[in-house]
Amino acid sequence: MLETLRNMFKIQEIRKGLIFTLLMLIVVRLGSLLPIPGIDSQKLGQFMTSLGSSGAFNFFDAMTGGSFERMSVFALSITPYITSSIIMQLMTIAIPKLEEMQRDGEEGRKKIAEITRYVTVGLSLGESIAMAIGFGRSGYLTSFDFWTVIVIVAALTAGSAFLMWIGEQITTYGVGNGISIVLVINIMSSIPADIVNLFNQYVVGKKIAPAALAALIIIGVIIVTVVLVVILQDAERRIPVQYSKKTVGRKQYGGQSTHIPLKVNTAGVIPVIFASSLLQFPVVIATMLGKGNGTGVGSQILRGLNSNNWCNPSQPIYSIGFVVYIVLIIFFAYFYTSITFNPLEVSNNMKKQGGFIPGIRPGKTTTDYLNNILRYIIFVGAVGLVIVAAIPIFFNGVAGAKVSFGGTSLIIIVGVVLETIKQIESKMQVRYYKGFLND
Repeated sequence: MLETLRNMFKIQEIRKGLIFTLLMLIVVRLGSLLPIPGIDSQKLGQFMTSLGSSGAFNFFDAMTGGSFERMSVFALSITPYITSSIIMQLMTIAIPKLEEMQRDGEEGRKKIAEITRYVTVGLSLGESIAMAIGFGRSGYLTSFDFWTVIVIVAALTAGSAFLMWIGEQITTYGVGNGISIVLVINIMSSIPADIVNLFNQYVVGKKIAPAALAALIIIGVIIVTVVLVVILQDAERRIPVQYSKKTVGRKQYGGQSTHIPLKVNTAGVIPVIFASSLLQFPVVIATMLGKGNGTGVGSQILRGLNSNNWCNPSQPIYSIGFVVYIVLIIFFAYFYTSITFNPLEVSNNMKKQGGFIPGIRPGKTTTDYLNNILRYIIFVGAVGLVIVAAIPIFFNGVAGAKVSFGGTSLIIIVGVVLETIKQIESKMQVRYYKGFLND
């Protein structure tokens, strides 16, 4: 990996791509500082302070790189695009026409990408209207009138669409997946402040021994979590596949051995995002409506759904929400994998091409074998996700460490970094082969 980082600056094409990517990311961060006209910043600041007690808000603000807290033109960030991509992925399974497009190769993928853009703009428009009207009714606008709402809706929608365009430009002219890189730079922008807050809370002003111990624990937790994420992202189960030889005339073709790489974390970070969103959405809505501060059953349930109350030794009853969170992660890991990987389809394709798993008969036996392996892998991956996601939550609850990033953020960061490095290595290999052929 270090060799790749050293050599990539020697290749002009990759160097230009890195410079272009860096310039686009500078634009992203500058845009996150541009306020939307018509927002009453003083009243909005008070609202954000009250909303800051929500674990869902912390994660969403980290996803937007602080843009939502400042209510800048990039306040929606690329979350509408991520949502629309997930929707399109699910719809591809449910709608035969979209499934046919996906199988049409590059041309079909372009059509799906175009539809995804339209869905993104639609979601951005809907979210912008809801936010503008909601803020207006709550008194967070300088004046609640038609033109002010139009300006806010236009700014938020255009900001989200512009970020989507930047992501696509990075993918085309830069390095890596542009959308993922924009998301990562937003998440990483809040990490330095969080690290400083941790050290101010547990190290600064303390005696040497406790301060050193606290610093070692903080560094150790971060390193262990990152190592676990790297292992989880790279781990895979390779199922051997043998293709039988075919005789054409006097020559034999095929007969090669290969494998099916099944990633241990087959669903990626999607189960954690789904579980977090499902639990935290009612908390955010209740906070925006000024509810959830009472002593009734509903308020108690909302406190149990708030991740900031989990693993708190003084209030163990609220950790029931943490147990529900773990169950949801495992459920969504199985659910999402079941719609993105079809063992029956893989088995049929292998059979058509003359392939088989050594020791396993083609057909239904192969399908059952793949299903059994997949169930085991999904469970291992889901447990890994739970451990990574639970470490920051545990320390937040037990030690009162309040940070905006967590296991989910680290999974996204490490996954995108590893994938980007793999793409750079692939470009370097292609360049090497081209040079070899030209010689």
